[in-house]
Amino acid sequence: MTLSKFLRLDETKKQDVLKALRQSKKLVDIFCYCLMPNHFHLLLRQKEDQGIAKFLSNLQNSYTRYFNISHERDGSLFLDQFKAVRTETDEQLVHISRYIHLNPFTGYVTKSLEELENYNWSSFPDYFKKEDTFIEKDFILSFFKSSTQYKKFVYNQADYQRRLKEIEHLSLENP
Repeated sequence: MTLSKFLRLDETKKQDVLKALRQSKKLVDIFCYCLMPNHFHLLLRQKEDQGIAKFLSNLQNSYTRYFNISHERDGSLFLDQFKAVRTETDEQLVHISRYIHLNPFTGYVTKSLEELENYNWSSFPDYFKKEDTFIEKDFILSFFKSSTQYKKFVYNQADYQRRLKEIEHLSLENP
């Protein structure tokens, strides 16, 4: 089903479609995401061979079709193919989740950490909600005593990450 058809459904039918999707075979688990004005971040676990590549191809192709139809245009939207980093340890995993969730604050899309908690284009607010979402937040939260502890972990490096971003352009190796 296309996104445009899905958006035209009444709420009951939308819920039925979402329930069916949750029960279907998944290519990936989504641990966290953040959509920024000019890029996005995803922390994924592959569920089958080439699962991440297939998922991202489907995501980018579907969004491009939707955007092009909505804006009466043709052509690609994404400049490059996605960049992937293999995560080797649980420690890397939780630090990457922090990096992703801090991205709107680091890039000054949100001015404060309080705004970050309400940033609608990130999975960060999902980590503090009781309702079920498509985010597999329980895996990341299993490394912490509570969602409040996870929030403290994320906020602990907020100013440091923002400062690193500010001086990034000083690096000789940065293109």
